Amino acid sequence: MKIQYSIIFIPFFLLITFGCNHTINERQVITTDRAPEAIGPYSQGILAGNTLYAAGQIGLNPLSGEMAGDDLESQTIQTLENLKAVVEAAGMSMEQVVEAQVFLADINDFTHFNELYSEYFLENPPARAVIEASALPRNALVEIKLTAVNTGR
Repeated sequence: MKIQYSIIFIPFFLLITFGCNHTINERQVITTDRAPEAIGPYSQGILAGNTLYAAGQIGLNPLSGEMAGDDLESQTIQTLENLKAVVEAAGMSMEQVVEAQVFLADINDFTHFNELYSEYFLENPPARAVIEASALPRNALVEIKLTAVNTGR
């Protein structure tokens, strides 16, 4: 009997002691009027425990609902400002972003995009993937989604 008790108790004890990073009760929807409202059935961001999952943003101006411009520079800057607003609404900063996923309408814009993007991640930039997408919402030239982790620092 003692062996059976240990087989059940030890995994249960480890789960309770070390658990997982978050529970379903810690899932919080993040919204801000400093970024465009979701244009579909999704949230601007979800905070699960100490991790923020920011939905993809494009270069929509949150006040007008229109694209910030027709060029990569204005759309990239607005996209990053939108994401920064969501990150800050979750009580975090861009320094806590650990991953970015970037979708460009034209991969030939990669070098110019990097110049603009690097202004938002001056030190220790997050891990990142950049791909060309055949089409983005509202005919955007760029879409970016982020993951940030609040490490308590």
